[in-house]
Amino acid sequence: MNTKHHFYRKNFMAYLRQKKGIILILLLFFLICAGIFYLYHISTDCLLFAGSICFIIGSIAVGIDFSRFCQTRRKLQEAMQTITVSLETLPLARTPLEQDYQQLLELLHTEQNRILTETAESKNFLQDYYAMWVHQIKVPIQAMRLLLAKEEKNSPLNLELFKIEQYVEMVLSYARLKSNSTDYVIRRLPLEDIVKPAVRKYAPMFIAKKISLEMDPMTATVLTDEKWAQFMIEQILSNSLKYTRTGSIHIYQEDPASLVIEDTGIGIDPADIPRLGERGFTGYNGRIDKKSTGIGLYLCKEISRRLSHTISIASQPGKGTRVTIDFETRTLLAE
Repeated sequence: MNTKHHFYRKNFMAYLRQKKGIILILLLFFLICAGIFYLYHISTDCLLFAGSICFIIGSIAVGIDFSRFCQTRRKLQEAMQTITVSLETLPLARTPLEQDYQQLLELLHTEQNRILTETAESKNFLQDYYAMWVHQIKVPIQAMRLLLAKEEKNSPLNLELFKIEQYVEMVLSYARLKSNSTDYVIRRLPLEDIVKPAVRKYAPMFIAKKISLEMDPMTATVLTDEKWAQFMIEQILSNSLKYTRTGSIHIYQEDPASLVIEDTGIGIDPADIPRLGERGFTGYNGRIDKKSTGIGLYLCKEISRRLSHTISIASQPGKGTRVTIDFETRTLLAE
């Protein structure tokens, strides 16, 4: 009842503000009539009788008009929830001015739908193009891999080819992540089984850069998507290797279900840490490394958000960086 009473009280004040011009004119008319009655010495009883009749008729008219006003506002408030889908929930236009407004809304709604359709079609085209390009580019990459089969895995040519593969995979992951049909397979998996393939994949980079790896045993079982979780770990390892010139990278578990990747690299400017993961943000280190795009960490943040995981970063310039992926979640259901 209190909500209903508040609704009508609020709308009554709005109604009075809307009708204040008419109210002022009616008051002026009443004063004119009262002045004429007074000048012609007409009985006060006649004035009160005429005023009472006008008041009763006016009250009925105001009551009906106010009821329509409240119904219209209620329908408009309800329409706000579905106006992006359809205009059918709009209240019936009673005046030519309201009809003009509704026609204007229909034109804007039609134009908005046209723009949204074009945007969706363009987005789908780009996603299809990226996917096709990635699959096509993999053919010459595989051919080059075969040609370099006799080379050592940590040879300069193989390492550069490995980087190309990673960049191609990043493009494909970006396209998939932006697609509405991204598939997630949520399962309970041993954390160690997710981490080891990523480490093996980057083993040639560790050897080539002479960076030692410390990997502690892991006992946690996490609820996640294996493919996307590995992608996050690979991107973090890639960044650690990129900005670690000497020293080591330490990978270990923190209870109950967190993975920590800690390096002895150049570290991150404290002012940059809050913005890490923003699309296109590279920070101070990115300005030093002209090839950095910041897209890798952005994808990690986006994937972790969709999987209800969290990524936190702690760093000191010149002393290294510590990245923690917390796999603990309460909003995912296992397959």
